[in-house]
Amino acid sequence: MKRLSVRTRLTLVYGSLFLVTSAALVAVTYLLTVRTMDNRFTSRQSVDATTITRLRALAINGDVSELVKLKADADRELARQKHDVLEQLLQSSLVTMLVLGVLAVVIGYVVAGRMLRPLHTVTATARRLSESNLHERIALDGPQDEIKDLADTFDRMLDRLNRAFDAQRRFVANASHELRTPLTINRTVLEVALASRRSPPETRALADVLLGNTARHERLIEGLLLLAKSERELATRAETPLEDVVRSALDQVEGQAEEAAVDVEARLGPAAVAGDPVLLERCAVNLLENAVKYNVRDGRIWVSTGVRDGEAFLRVVNTGRPVPSYEVATIFEPFRRLRADRTGSKDGAGLGLSIVRAVVGAHGGAVDTVPRPDGGLSITVRLPTSAGPVLAA
Repeated sequence: MKRLSVRTRLTLVYGSLFLVTSAALVAVTYLLTVRTMDNRFTSRQSVDATTITRLRALAINGDVSELVKLKADADRELARQKHDVLEQLLQSSLVTMLVLGVLAVVIGYVVAGRMLRPLHTVTATARRLSESNLHERIALDGPQDEIKDLADTFDRMLDRLNRAFDAQRRFVANASHELRTPLTINRTVLEVALASRRSPPETRALADVLLGNTARHERLIEGLLLLAKSERELATRAETPLEDVVRSALDQVEGQAEEAAVDVEARLGPAAVAGDPVLLERCAVNLLENAVKYNVRDGRIWVSTGVRDGEAFLRVVNTGRPVPSYEVATIFEPFRRLRADRTGSKDGAGLGLSIVRAVVGAHGGAVDTVPRPDGGLSITVRLPTSAGPVLAA
């Protein structure tokens, strides 16, 4: 059942209170009128001059029965007049109450709208704000009432959020520079040592090990920086063919798949989404790299894209070791791996699927992961489409 808005509820409260008060007023007025008429109107006041003359003649002649009959007629006439007056009064009061009730509902609806207008301003501002325009404020004018206090509190919260996002952006920028530079210098020194003919074999072996560790640290830093960027709101959105993004990702992991002897089958249907093409490509690459890395020798990967139920999807299914259903949720956490791979891998930092989840979340999508009965995973990324529905492949 759809919930009523605050404005509608306030209107119903105003209208109900008015109708109840009006009904009580009509009832009291009716009872007071009845009491007044009983006290003021008598049968003597309802008898005209002709009737009085007849009554005097009957009284002189001693005709009692005729006197009783005339009195009964006078009482009936008085009762009829009282009934007509009260009925007309009641009808007029009810019609007036209904008209005023409708008028009160309309006025209450308008007044409630004016009273709630500042709340609509707060809501509209909250919906419009994003990471890129946190500098905007509500700056509500008016008396210092509860709604003004709410708007001022919201503005102060925006100040804190703006400072926090600025600090995060500065941290990511500084980390990108400060962490990459020494690793780049180390990698250059180690490559020079490996290329030098004067280096002894022990130095070459040590340099080769250190170069591998440096490369792993570089991938770790790149993954962390990309994860931080993915968890932020998208700065730009462009209409992106998801199938083209996946084709580019397939080209990047083709060598890894051949080296691991994994066969990749792709069925790419049209699916247009609105988002960051670079992040979407990184998402597809991470899914494919994860499917290759945790596959088995002579394994297979099935990749498909398309639109279904009004959503674009990217599905990556791979063979591999059986995955317990209770561990599916943990593989999307940073630095978390399956229990069979707790020792880690020199080729990864445990951030691939975390980046996938962050990218999908930034695009307003969802990730569905289902373990295959024969081993491996079926991971489906669902994203909002940017165009009309397209038939899935």
